[in-house]
Amino acid sequence: MKVLVVGAARSGSAVSELLAHNNIEVTMTDSKEIPDHKKWADLKVKIVENGHPLSLLAEKYNYVVKNPGIPYDNPFIAKIEVMKLPIYNEIEIASQYAHHFTYGAVTGTNGKTTTTTLLHEMLLKKDASALSGGNIGIPMSEQVLLYGHQRRDVALEIAAFQLLGCPSFHPLVSVIINLTPDHLDVFHGSDAYYKAKTLVYRNQRDDDWFLKNIDDENVMKYAKDVKCKVVTFSLDKPADCRIENERVMLHEVELFELSDLKLVGRHNLQNAMVAACMAYKMGVKCADIKTSVQQFKGVEHRIEYVSEVNGVRFYNDSKGTNCDATITALKAFPAPVILLAGGYDKKTGFDPLISSLDRVKTMYVFGETKFQLKVIYPNAIITDTMQDAFELAVRSAEKGDVVLLSPSCASWDQFENYEQRGKIFKNLVKEWEVKQV
Repeated sequence: MKVLVVGAARSGSAVSELLAHNNIEVTMTDSKEIPDHKKWADLKVKIVENGHPLSLLAEKYNYVVKNPGIPYDNPFIAKIEVMKLPIYNEIEIASQYAHHFTYGAVTGTNGKTTTTTLLHEMLLKKDASALSGGNIGIPMSEQVLLYGHQRRDVALEIAAFQLLGCPSFHPLVSVIINLTPDHLDVFHGSDAYYKAKTLVYRNQRDDDWFLKNIDDENVMKYAKDVKCKVVTFSLDKPADCRIENERVMLHEVELFELSDLKLVGRHNLQNAMVAACMAYKMGVKCADIKTSVQQFKGVEHRIEYVSEVNGVRFYNDSKGTNCDATITALKAFPAPVILLAGGYDKKTGFDPLISSLDRVKTMYVFGETKFQLKVIYPNAIITDTMQDAFELAVRSAEKGDVVLLSPSCASWDQFENYEQRGKIFKNLVKEWEVKQV
């Protein structure tokens, strides 16, 4: 069997190694240089670097594994599609070599990482060997290479890009937390993006669970024809999982009390509610669910408290890569917010932000989208980089203000990823704090 892996980043390298260990003939190609030639030679993986030559397609492959960051309209990928070769995601391949893994699959536009992280904390209470991965953390192929022959519970974040290449992936419990427009630079329309999200439950059957957010109009519209058991959840309405007498209830079972949750914002209450339901289905005891909620401190880069300097509080929401995430962040603060926003243009537009900008005291915009953001907030101050925006923001901030990095954009115009952007922001805060001593 021969397989072509397109993209040699961490997930591509991981799936190449997994396939090679299972005696599959692998060719791995990347647009950049591929490090560690000796390792790949020892594994008998053929590498083609610094581009994807069409001569690669003269070979006959059983299937292709594509990095989710490479769009389907990439010229090389488009030629593969014309050839009718199956194109899979790394998670699909990993799951085929892990017959004893049980998945809680989390997708949606916002809240995925927080929910997946909290679910993992809960699963660890049941079994210290529980795993998390997918769109966050360690690629599933790395984990399968180590533990694929063992039983494991897995908290899995899975993005729309990944779901397109996972035709047989089968979670025990899944959720679409919410649906708002995102990644329209790739999907060319919210309809295609929303439909991709619904693929999370396509292979679920019988007593598997799909958690359905009845508060979300788009989820209600698109989550149709579910073949497994549907468990509804709501912050405001009667549902299978609901708030009752300051407690989160699943049917007649108490999962946790609202006072157990230390994170700010109704969105985090929803995330905790979803994680608790998934954990319950995956066999975690209610007492352990409650303890996990009490101990949970949140996720790095998601409305993350950084520090307070001269009465000004700094929050890192670098994971706020779309309008809905930034709106959620703004709603978390009663005080006036100095907002730092801007970055890579995902073609989603920024009009949804307008109704929440009354919460903004001053707005500093940067990056590729700075002029678009200036249109919706004419008083916005234009800068080139996030660092420039930060320097101006700290000099204008007054005691009681909140300085919030919530870009509403991806990071790829000036940073490798949102994690790098968030870490740089936190370093800027620390440097500013030292200067004030």
